[in-house]
Amino acid sequence: MLSQFRTIALIGKPDAPRIADTLGAIHAYLLTSGLDILVERGCATLFPHSAQICTMPELAQRADIAVVVGGDGTLLGAARSLYLHDVPLIGVNLGRLGFLVDISPNDAVGKLHEILTGSYRAEERYPLVAQLIRDREAIAQGAAVNEVVIHSGSATSMIEIETAIDGVFLNSQRSDGLIVSTPTGSTAYALSAGGPILYPALNAMVLAPINPHTLSNRPIVISGDSLVEIAFRPNKQFRAQVSCDNVPFPEVAADDSIAIRKAERPFRILHPMDYDFFEILRLKLNWSNR
Repeated sequence: MLSQFRTIALIGKPDAPRIADTLGAIHAYLLTSGLDILVERGCATLFPHSAQICTMPELAQRADIAVVVGGDGTLLGAARSLYLHDVPLIGVNLGRLGFLVDISPNDAVGKLHEILTGSYRAEERYPLVAQLIRDREAIAQGAAVNEVVIHSGSATSMIEIETAIDGVFLNSQRSDGLIVSTPTGSTAYALSAGGPILYPALNAMVLAPINPHTLSNRPIVISGDSLVEIAFRPNKQFRAQVSCDNVPFPEVAADDSIAIRKAERPFRILHPMDYDFFEILRLKLNWSNR
């Protein structure tokens, strides 16, 4: 096999339906192809004892490419761990929606063969990097492939947020929170908050308020190169939380601020040649066909 990818990482969601059969078929195919195979520790029990078991940091250092078997959430986690090391991803869908993991398990071996022999479409997508600022210093940082969410820590009270874009005041709002989304995340939480769907290649961000107190507060699309700064108006019941793709930050104080910008490096997804983003939208969102 002629391939620029000689060391293949296998990453899976251990409790996903059909995970053992799908990973087993992929593993058997890769063995016959003479490639080096690394298995992420979380799904080690699905493989024979002879498999090379690695942690995610080890995969980041050693793998040329990663095959992710599961749902979009599994690929999100892999992307956050691997994008700084330029390890491209292939997604096999065992989940429900599958906007990111686009290969059917029934087609996994055939499509993987096509990609590894050079027949693929590469797509770059940029995560967001969020910093929690306290006393002018970043005390926490996280990466988000889908979205950074600032929300109230209490189900019974709103928070008051002030947002600035590139140092220019945008607005203040009372709401349950704010979603700052990548184009990738525009089909996730931001969509349920009334945000638009962005084509993945766009250099843009969506700011979508969560249940705003004022109905005139609407989602807005801004440049992907913008710096988004969030500050808070404290009150007696102030509680706020920040998360990157559902991974929480430390507790937020009223005087803290949040800085959000596009990451300097993208992650890459390798798709089969017949990949069609609009077809995925039609299927997943139940849009009508011709």
